[in-house]
Amino acid sequence: MEIVRKMKVPVECLYETIIKSVLADIHSQTGKKVSEKQLAGFEYVKTFSKNAKATIRIEEITKNKSYQYRTTSNKNDFLVAYKIRPLTEESCELHYIEKMESYGYLQNVNDMFIGIIWSPLKKRRFKEMLKQIEAAYFNEVDGN
Repeated sequence: MEIVRKMKVPVECLYETIIKSVLADIHSQTGKKVSEKQLAGFEYVKTFSKNAKATIRIEEITKNKSYQYRTTSNKNDFLVAYKIRPLTEESCELHYIEKMESYGYLQNVNDMFIGIIWSPLKKRRFKEMLKQIEAAYFNEVDGN
């Protein structure tokens, strides 16, 4: 999945929102309070359900520019990258990329089938989340 979207928020706002989410996820999964400076190369185990766990490794983090992580389980390898570039002081462009590599033929077929079904919903949810980030920014700006 790949999404390129112009955002009506400063690059700093979008980056900060992503990083706050990452730090919250790490805290909820590990109980550790980690700072942004400690994120590069940070690795932790995330539990998705009773039978599903994966290792998340933060591969790249550049302030106000990029964030990339890899989720590895016994079934697949999932790479997510956020690339952000400023357009103006009040807007930026997000380039979001998801790539998945499945292990084994049956898992590959299963993931492909599920991807066909869920991909449109996933894209719609992701775009809705981006709209919510913009709305939260405007509410914050209007409130001050």
